[in-house]
Amino acid sequence: MDSIKAENGNTAILLIHCPDQSGILATVTDFINVNGGNIVYLDQHVDREQKVFFMRVEWELKHFVIPQERIAEYFDTLYAQKFQMYYRIYFSDYTPRMAIFVSKMSHCLFDLLARYTAGEWKVEIPLIISNHPDMQWVAERFEIPYFYFPVNKDNREEQADAMLELLAQQRIDFITLARYMQIIPEKMIEAYPNRIINIHHSFLPAFIGAKPYHAAYERGVKLIGATSHYVTAELDAGPIIGQDIARISHKNTVKDLIHKGQDLEKIVLSRAVEKHIDRKILTYKNKTVVFN
Repeated sequence: MDSIKAENGNTAILLIHCPDQSGILATVTDFINVNGGNIVYLDQHVDREQKVFFMRVEWELKHFVIPQERIAEYFDTLYAQKFQMYYRIYFSDYTPRMAIFVSKMSHCLFDLLARYTAGEWKVEIPLIISNHPDMQWVAERFEIPYFYFPVNKDNREEQADAMLELLAQQRIDFITLARYMQIIPEKMIEAYPNRIINIHHSFLPAFIGAKPYHAAYERGVKLIGATSHYVTAELDAGPIIGQDIARISHKNTVKDLIHKGQDLEKIVLSRAVEKHIDRKILTYKNKTVVFN
């Protein structure tokens, strides 16, 4: 169980998954109602094959009688242990802190920073990390500190330790890979489980290598797409958060494919980041439940 605390949160967000059984929904809502909470969001899902119950509920804390810092303790003692629940509690007045990792491509980085500066998301971006100096000018334009960590086969572990130390110093809650073209070290994945969001084109595994759009063009594909997912130790095989596609035809050039693909990458990555910020993603095994 994880709990993110804040001093003056006006809503609490509870994410749950547990073995499915009767009475869970009524039990959770009763816990909120009898303690003076007003439910403002509730969604649930049952995986019939796995027999697992998933739920997201959010309620106002203005008249809630249990102190905010003790909600997790009460819920764990009264309900979570009884129903074998895995749960997380968040508070809406806490602003998560996101680090962006980028290499040489700017399209996803610009999109994330544009949404951030437009105030679309309740998030802080204290830093940008890169294995190349190329995107420093973008960071400077948005007045965000930029940290350059060149990575090669000889210094990979050393640089991973240095990055982890920096992330800890900046109290980073999650990481977004804006086309960061390096394998994430396992120690970083372990430090941020289901908290590293990646984006890639959906040609994998059919078209691997440095020029997948060229290979797809030569094959005459009719659909291109993008996939956002959480990073796991198995490359590009983590729980999928979102996907989208665009249709193409024989009239499209390689340049067209790249343009359409990058547009998809921006949109799909930003949707995933927004869902993560809003605490609307539950992971179970290697799948996600993404609430509306």
